[in-house]
Amino acid sequence: MNDTQNGAQPFCAKRSIQENLTMLTDFYEITMANGYFENGFEETIAYFDMFFRHVPDGGGFAIMAGVQQLIEYMEQLHFTQEDIDFLRSKGIFCEGFLQYLANFEFCCDVWAVPEGRPIFPGEPIVTVRGPVIQAQFVETMLLLTVNHQSLIATKANRIVRAAQGRTVMEFGSRRAQGYDAAVYGARAAYIGGCAGTACAICERDQGIPALGTMAHSWVQLFDSELDAFRAYARAYPDNCLLLVDTYNVLKSGIPNAIQAFREEVLPRGYRPAGIRIDSGDLTYLSRKARKMLDEAGFPDCKICASNSLDEYIIRDMLIQGAQVDTFGVGERLITSSSEPVFGGVYKLAAVEDKQGNMVPKIKISENVAKITNPCFKELWRLFDRDTGKAIADVITLHDEVINDAEPYEIFDPEYTWKRKLVTNFVAQRLQVQIFRQGKKCYESPDLQTIKAYCAQQVDTLWDEVTRFENPHNYYVDLSPALWQEKNRLIAAHTFRG
Repeated sequence: MNDTQNGAQPFCAKRSIQENLTMLTDFYEITMANGYFENGFEETIAYFDMFFRHVPDGGGFAIMAGVQQLIEYMEQLHFTQEDIDFLRSKGIFCEGFLQYLANFEFCCDVWAVPEGRPIFPGEPIVTVRGPVIQAQFVETMLLLTVNHQSLIATKANRIVRAAQGRTVMEFGSRRAQGYDAAVYGARAAYIGGCAGTACAICERDQGIPALGTMAHSWVQLFDSELDAFRAYARAYPDNCLLLVDTYNVLKSGIPNAIQAFREEVLPRGYRPAGIRIDSGDLTYLSRKARKMLDEAGFPDCKICASNSLDEYIIRDMLIQGAQVDTFGVGERLITSSSEPVFGGVYKLAAVEDKQGNMVPKIKISENVAKITNPCFKELWRLFDRDTGKAIADVITLHDEVINDAEPYEIFDPEYTWKRKLVTNFVAQRLQVQIFRQGKKCYESPDLQTIKAYCAQQVDTLWDEVTRFENPHNYYVDLSPALWQEKNRLIAAHTFRG
């Protein structure tokens, strides 16, 4: 029995970024910073947006994650003497710039969509305003942090929804692409809806329940499978879950598990926790296992399935009648192997001139999807007042306010004749400010609260948006004022022959 079952508070040592990660950046961020300094731009105020262009796996939405680690990184931004000496050794940076870095003090304003919120392509999910050297410099770590955790949270949420209320456990540490990918991937998977992780350090440091029982090596070590099961049941009678596929699931694994339950678990006053099947035809084996366990008097004994699962396999297993209560999902979750890149980008949206006037900036491309939205912006979500369901998102200029007491017309930014008058709705700003002039002004909720918030927020989406194949295209619209400014800039930068 664990401490929480005894009524004691679980141990949780908060994990944070301990090492100085300031230099974990693309080298061109530093060369550009030096160039900005030499050209007198060090005091120029710039606005940058992070956004992504498409949802992984062709899904209808993604899940925002990684904000807490972004905060930790920004709180610890500083250049050590070792950093300065290294940069000086490159022989390409001026001494004035190196002195600037030695005296570096983060002073940006930062806004972000809270963790657990559904997010959509093209939306500013993080906005940074501050001296251009600083606002540009944080690009690499900002993208690294939010891209990775949003990717895994999104994949986890897909898998959890495929399980239709059954428990999903994250089992991917040994397949993760590095130590931090295992730890922060487990964190993101928990936000996305997983019940726990196989990674022990995640419970110690983050309070994510650590789950797991035995490997095949435990069974192989004993003279017989039955001896292995008896020994485990004696050690953990209150949580006895046995791995039954080391030799033969139906001929030995389940019969031996049933015998061990009767001999070692029931006499100690407990009920068996379950069995796990890690190979073979999981659907067929789970159906047979359920019948055998029920006939033996163990209808409450859970069946856990694992072995290279993902949302599609889980969905098909359940359609085919699999009798599985919990799923352990590893490599295809922790690496999001079906689409292992969350394509978030970080683009300049505006600068301030010497008089403090905002000058919008735009990137133009023949690829329409790569044309950016200029200006300092605000992101809104419109909810139906009766159903609570999300209607659409709207990106406005920062000083615009959507008055939900009046009808509001939304339109497709590319196909502008597609219009809809929205009535009886509630408008909510999606971003929250996390830094004000370099000082943290936001306290992240605890992880359990973020997880619950994610589930609640996903429930505000229509089923048509959450389906796996050909989801409904959720609209992210521009306000008329922002749309006009964008088109003015496009026209101004278009060369006419």
